[in-house]
Amino acid sequence: MRDGAAGMEVLLVRRAERNDDRSSGAFVFPGGTLDPQDKTLHEACAGLDDAAASARLKLPDGGLDFYLAAVRECFEEAGLLFASDAGGELIALDTLDATQQAWLRQSARRGGPGMAQLCERLGVRLAVDRLAYHSHWLTPPGLPKRFDTRFFVAMAPAGQSATHDGDEAVEHLWIRPGDAIDPARGLKLVAVTRRTLASIARFDTAQACFDHAAQLRDIARIMPRLAQGSGGLRPVLPSEPAYAEIERIDPLGQGHARYELATGAAVRLSERIWRVTAGNGSVMTGPGTNTYFVGDPARNEWAVIDPGPDDEAHVDAVLAAAPGPIRWILATHTHIDHSPATSSLKAATGAPVLGRPAPQTPRQDQTFQPERILAHGERLALGEGCTLRVVHTPGHASNHLCFLLEEEKTLFTGDHVMQGSTVVINPPDGDMHAYLASLAALQDEDLEWLAPGHGFLMPRPADAIRTLIRHRMQREAKVLNALRELGETGIDALLLRVYDDVPQRMLPVAKRSLLAHLLKLAHDGRVQESDEKWQVLKRAAD
Repeated sequence: MRDGAAGMEVLLVRRAERNDDRSSGAFVFPGGTLDPQDKTLHEACAGLDDAAASARLKLPDGGLDFYLAAVRECFEEAGLLFASDAGGELIALDTLDATQQAWLRQSARRGGPGMAQLCERLGVRLAVDRLAYHSHWLTPPGLPKRFDTRFFVAMAPAGQSATHDGDEAVEHLWIRPGDAIDPARGLKLVAVTRRTLASIARFDTAQACFDHAAQLRDIARIMPRLAQGSGGLRPVLPSEPAYAEIERIDPLGQGHARYELATGAAVRLSERIWRVTAGNGSVMTGPGTNTYFVGDPARNEWAVIDPGPDDEAHVDAVLAAAPGPIRWILATHTHIDHSPATSSLKAATGAPVLGRPAPQTPRQDQTFQPERILAHGERLALGEGCTLRVVHTPGHASNHLCFLLEEEKTLFTGDHVMQGSTVVINPPDGDMHAYLASLAALQDEDLEWLAPGHGFLMPRPADAIRTLIRHRMQREAKVLNALRELGETGIDALLLRVYDDVPQRMLPVAKRSLLAHLLKLAHDGRVQESDEKWQVLKRAAD
């Protein structure tokens, strides 16, 4: 890295065009594979020994080899040498003549004299202490060739000019990270390069970026997963919503999992669970409403959870995707994106409908008529090894149920927990006090997966639930702080202060949840409303 006129710049080199190279022609960071000579160079290093390097890279030994490989490959491909003199200063190669520089460059190559002779000839030590460990990437399973790669950052040595070697690297470029990933620039970048550039683009100076990397500890390995989608087969990063599901259903990287929820497609999530997603995606429903099949494959009888919206194409897709006879129809709640397809599905299958009746409030599906009302704690045996336990979770809706597949510790959450967003709590049927109590109760359950009404399978349920509770409590604190500052105020003025982090188009939706927060605080005896204005009660303000 270096600081240019417009800010921090990084050095990228363009790989040579080769038929057997997936990164052929792409701009990448200088680097390469470990070489046997790296293990022989430990004594030629400055400022870092193998024990310290291995501890930083979480290796039993040999960690210093990775630092040495980075130094060697950077010099071989880009002509920048991290080597210090007896006084600890990085040497300035630009003062050497062309013959000397050519010999030094050749010494780093495989089959050349070696870096040890380079150090001896120049009287220098390899400045591995000038490198800061940044990240650890492993290429996805399923590829014919995989790489386990450590990335480092370093300040470009003064008095040295980058020059590509013309073999491994056929071009080099100093560029700001943000410009490199700008689609208008048109650079061919592999996924890991693009992600790394994005992660450092926020730094204004090279020194700030280096200082940040230097203090990083406990760096976790990042391993993308291959999956299909509208853009074809590509690596999916751990930060993407589909990652955990891809890891679960395609651990060997065969490429049959998807990074998008495809409308109408049947997805096998386990031997007991299938999913079909409705084509009703929107700002409120995310990628669409999920309909799940749950059953014992040995018995081959299946329950449907959340038939979905009143959409003929979705009903047809559900019927076509059924892995066996549909014997039960369940609904988590009766909002119009979850239960209206029940009537069509029952007409086609004759299966009984189970759930809770719709409240007499707007946007409820009054056509949902359960033949049996489910009670909290009730267990539905769908087969010898397939049991659903009913969990009443009021809050988003008063009749909201979750269903726990006990054998897989998977909770079908409807809208109680959604992927990628918080759920709207809309009074009068929506109740923030009940919602938080329902979330708290779920923390006592032994869960491994969440199957939301919108989105992919979610891992680490306890973390997801804890995050939701923390978010709601932070929002509640923001409501109280705003009321203390503004005094008695109406909900519209309060909305702009409390939801100042929400896009303008979402404020009408946010207003519903704000009212739910205010009603909860009133229930708790902390605020009161009079003439459509809200204020903090004196004892709550003290």
